[in-house]
Amino acid sequence: MATAIASPGFSQASFDAFLAARNEPSWLTDLRLKAWSSFLELPMPSTHDEEWMRTDIRLFKLDRFELPEPTGAISPQDIELPNALLAAGVDLAGHAVAMNSHSVASELAPRWARQGVLFGSLAKLVREHGELLRPFFERHVVDPFKDKFSALNAACWSGGTLLYVPKGVAIEEPLHSLSAMAPRGVDLGKTLVILETGAEATFLSETASTSAEGSGLHCGSIELILEPAARLRYVSLQNWGQEAWHFAHQKAHVAREASLQWTIGALGARLAKVNQHVALTGPDAEAQVNGVMFTEGRQHLSYNTHQHHQAPYCKSDLLYKTALQDHSRTVWRGMIRVEREAQRTDAYQRNDNLMLSRHARADSIPGLEIEADDVRCTHGSTSGRVDDHQLFYAMTRGYTRREAVRMIVAGFFQQVFDRITIESVREALGEAIGRRVSDIQETVVA
Repeated sequence: MATAIASPGFSQASFDAFLAARNEPSWLTDLRLKAWSSFLELPMPSTHDEEWMRTDIRLFKLDRFELPEPTGAISPQDIELPNALLAAGVDLAGHAVAMNSHSVASELAPRWARQGVLFGSLAKLVREHGELLRPFFERHVVDPFKDKFSALNAACWSGGTLLYVPKGVAIEEPLHSLSAMAPRGVDLGKTLVILETGAEATFLSETASTSAEGSGLHCGSIELILEPAARLRYVSLQNWGQEAWHFAHQKAHVAREASLQWTIGALGARLAKVNQHVALTGPDAEAQVNGVMFTEGRQHLSYNTHQHHQAPYCKSDLLYKTALQDHSRTVWRGMIRVEREAQRTDAYQRNDNLMLSRHARADSIPGLEIEADDVRCTHGSTSGRVDDHQLFYAMTRGYTRREAVRMIVAGFFQQVFDRITIESVREALGEAIGRRVSDIQETVVA
């Protein structure tokens, strides 16, 4: 019988009860305890911190939330899941579902299971394959001591998803995971993707609330580990409810001759603060990072991206595009860091912002830190309103003002959509954004 959590919130008593219900390997418990100590010691971020100076979280109260109930509190028959946008019409190799930090269901095609692929509940698989997975946990790809939120996830992650692909295995169909959250729920999910040497996979991951206005707390992490010559296409769609708080640390380790295409879509949340880090750790590694963000109402989305070149002959290419309406705000801080030994680096980053309202605000802050002397590193940023001449031209051709704006927004994001090799993902992102643009107030785009 699982031990019930006696104390609300993120107290020592609730954490002790949480650990008692886990039944995990001792080495994982030790990692959790160290992260918990760090969580207790670290202060809550504030606008005095450089990374947070444009993101004010004083209205966020951590003590209004609490650790999830012991595992097994949810059954598939008791829940109504949101639509899985990325999985529509796709033949999948595997599918996993979590709800409020609990793994609900998972499946993997037998042909891939026979080849040693692991996919599904991270908590379950780490109990069954602890010695295999232990070295990847102990790498700390995401630093558990970075800040209070990274420490909280490292200590209390629950309902996570694992994808492990053995050496030389190339999975032909995409895998999909959905993490859902009910109103006032808590999601502490951890995603761990491991591709051994020469492995290949496509992973579609999305988060969503059960209602568009849903509230709640997400404090998550994503770790992508690509060993030499591995190839991963990873798509992450954040579609939380409009009152949810979203904090996440995400990092990829890309080894020699490995290739990563990482596409993010950010549509939901009341406030989001995300750190997305790509480390190119071996020669000839490549990473393409694509971002699509659409904000409305009074949303505040802040994304920090970091392209870290640690080895020679590597290439990274980042393109983030954002459209903002109403009184929403976005903050993008990008950094290309090139270490002294990373000669012949080829790195680029760009952020474009389309303002659909006089009241919206976009802060775009690209940066370079270069220690090597034989590199090509460039960056760019643009911000502007919908062009009145484009609107006028479209309306003279019979479009209404709203139809014209939607067409212009679709064209603005097309450069990112063209990079996405999965047609269903392109369509899902385009449709999700189009539905939001349809509610634009004509008076503010003048």
